[in-house]
Amino acid sequence: MARGDRHPARRPMSDPADDRLVGELPLADAPVAAAVVSDGDTVAVSGFGGVGYPKAVPPELAERASLTIVSAGGVGGEIDETLVESGAMDRRAHFQTRSAVRSAINGGEVEFFDRHVSQFGDELRFGQGLEVDVAIVEAVAVGEGWFVPSTSIGHVPSLVRAADRLILEVNRAQPLELTAVHDVYERAAPPAREAIPIDAPIERIGESRVAFDPDDLHAVVETEAPDDPYTFRDPTDVDRTIGEHLGEFLAAEATTNPLLEETVSLQFGVGSMGNALMGALSDIDFGDREVIYFGEVFQDGLLDMLDSGELAGASATSLALSRDGQQRFFAEIDRYVDDVVLRPADLSNNPALIERFGVVGVNSAVEVDLYGNANATHVGGTRMVNGIGGGGDFVRNCRLSIVALPSTAAGGDISRIVPMTPHVDHSEHDVSVVVTEHGVADLRGLSPRERAETLTEVAHPSFRADLEAYRERAGRGGGHTPHDLETAFDWHVEWGR
Repeated sequence: MARGDRHPARRPMSDPADDRLVGELPLADAPVAAAVVSDGDTVAVSGFGGVGYPKAVPPELAERASLTIVSAGGVGGEIDETLVESGAMDRRAHFQTRSAVRSAINGGEVEFFDRHVSQFGDELRFGQGLEVDVAIVEAVAVGEGWFVPSTSIGHVPSLVRAADRLILEVNRAQPLELTAVHDVYERAAPPAREAIPIDAPIERIGESRVAFDPDDLHAVVETEAPDDPYTFRDPTDVDRTIGEHLGEFLAAEATTNPLLEETVSLQFGVGSMGNALMGALSDIDFGDREVIYFGEVFQDGLLDMLDSGELAGASATSLALSRDGQQRFFAEIDRYVDDVVLRPADLSNNPALIERFGVVGVNSAVEVDLYGNANATHVGGTRMVNGIGGGGDFVRNCRLSIVALPSTAAGGDISRIVPMTPHVDHSEHDVSVVVTEHGVADLRGLSPRERAETLTEVAHPSFRADLEAYRERAGRGGGHTPHDLETAFDWHVEWGR
């Protein structure tokens, strides 16, 4: 089908009683739908946290050339492996988790554009840096002018508004009951943008559906393919020890910090570390305080907390569960829907809401330097890991911002507490607390020199003498934030990073 053809042949749904397909829709198979996409197009796909991404149409784009692929979060191998290996992907924004696309980015084969999650929706919607040609979105139901997202929302409303052409994949492997989880609310454009009318973290203010212009819909593809979500590794002894330190710190903080007097609102970064720390919090006694999750990803550890009654509810933009976690959630979805709400990412990561609810954010990093600057995205300041994602939204706007990380990498050969990080994602002005398996560094109210001393104490013992020597050497030169630049970067050069 040529790009100028508006739709494949329309035909009614195969089963008039099927409430996943409502009305007359442009049903097509994946190859026909893929013909909507031309060489050089910018293609925005749904997906966040490795779930809710289209699975049938993207592999059919492998013969295209010079595609720009846009997603709000992590997606599956059907996109970030197939399109990389075929050479179809030329540019990528703004978050990825697969080794194939990561290698291509670091090798200069794919140009990568990285942004904060909270900002990216508006940039798509208003054409700031990217003009979207086609949106390919996974749904659990579709009608004339509306659809219900599947296991994630992310920036779906924004990318649908931005796209000239829309392809929907209706996935029967995802339960239709997901309809009850979604809370889609779209804000007006600036300068007439209203305050977000959410007064409690799991309050619902929107609809379960995303609206679209029926004239933009070119194809509806039926699928029945499961997500290929993250596989969370089992917690290590280091993870458990970090969790214990974090738990002790939060338990003590709850007795002294007025922000936590009535409610504890928590956020954890995506990944195995965040999931492990969620599980560790089940041992904390917060007394009669209500514990709420307000973040971007809902992971397996939160299921445990909901089941035990330790969590009152959770607001996120993605059910970023493992395969086992998905099965567990789907099996008892009716029991969870009242306590779990999925919102568009420009709400789940919104700075005003993070501040309003006094969120305590726990995120990880590649490394933290002696003054509290955190590098979350680049190994050796050069090689991209995944992207900044939503970490910056929470680190910058949380009322209490915590970075949790092991003290070493590479089997203990590399310190993750360094004199000076060669790449900064979260500055010293935004990081309040750093937790490693060796303790808690509370940086609040400390000068740079005091921070350096405090952070040295949570570094691995085998690196503390070198860090102390660095502090002494750097201090000879004076200054508010003393550095010995030659030595600082020798650390990274010597490690072959």
